[in-house]
Amino acid sequence: MKRMNRVVLVVFSFFLFTAFSAQAVEYEFDKAHSSFRFGVQHIFSTVSGHFEDYSGKVVFDPANLSDSTFHFVIEVKSVQTQIGKRDNHLRSGDFFDAGKYPQITFASNAVTHVGGPNYNVAGKLTMKNVSKDIVLPVVYHGTKGHPMEKSKNVAGFDASVTINRLDYHVGDGKFFDMGVVGKDVNIFVSLEMLSKK
Repeated sequence: MKRMNRVVLVVFSFFLFTAFSAQAVEYEFDKAHSSFRFGVQHIFSTVSGHFEDYSGKVVFDPANLSDSTFHFVIEVKSVQTQIGKRDNHLRSGDFFDAGKYPQITFASNAVTHVGGPNYNVAGKLTMKNVSKDIVLPVVYHGTKGHPMEKSKNVAGFDASVTINRLDYHVGDGKFFDMGVVGKDVNIFVSLEMLSKK
């Protein structure tokens, strides 16, 4: 009987350890070293900008992708292109209409490994109440102890994708038809994410 109890205890401990060790790690943004940027053609040049205010979280473990998630919330009014007049135009009804649609969101529904450091993060991108399924190609640079914050680990991710802004009603096509503003927007995401050790 005692031996049986020991066997049960060992088996229970193994499953308990496995359950806890299999949990994907939750990360928070290191905002000083992360960015959500974009580029769009203006006649012949490329206008670059970024969003200063964002939130969300990343839950990630290469060995447990079924529990890994990427969730981003971007505050539209925080758009910055270094020219105030242009930023206000982007916030207006001609483009983002930030007063009526204050946020851009991305919520993943599947993370798959496609080789080496490359992952595909499938999910819904929502702007101006329009939701579209997209696949965000992500490069995972790894995780290590933070050199400056000894109590934390740091993970690195980069991602880029191109979307058609008109699919999300960001503009009605007037400026595209005039040859002023392109419809394709290149999105770049660079993240340093922190977790407790």
